[in-house]
Amino acid sequence: MKNNDWKDRLGMVYSTNPDYQFETASEKEAETLPPQQQKLRVKIDRSHRGGKTVTLITGFIGTEDDLKALGKWLKGKCGVGGSTKDGEILVQGDFKAKVIELLLKEGYTQTK
Repeated sequence: MKNNDWKDRLGMVYSTNPDYQFETASEKEAETLPPQQQKLRVKIDRSHRGGKTVTLITGFIGTEDDLKALGKWLKGKCGVGGSTKDGEILVQGDFKAKVIELLLKEGYTQTK
């Protein structure tokens, strides 16, 4: 019954079939590409942030854990806060040049 949690079935219509087994759709996370194959984009963004400037890194292909690790490393090297969500890394402040330099040193060759 561990696989049959009622929370996973919210919104499901009742079935009268006694042999019916509810299956959850599980999405596979993309495998993390090596740094040389990542096509990261680094830009400065101010929209919808109350006038605050952030450095936005997009285009990362890989697992959520690897994205968080890269984000934590970049935030630590810049000495600022930020977040990682929806496949993007937000670094608080204008650190575009420093982020590009750090990514190039780590082997990310296709940064813009």
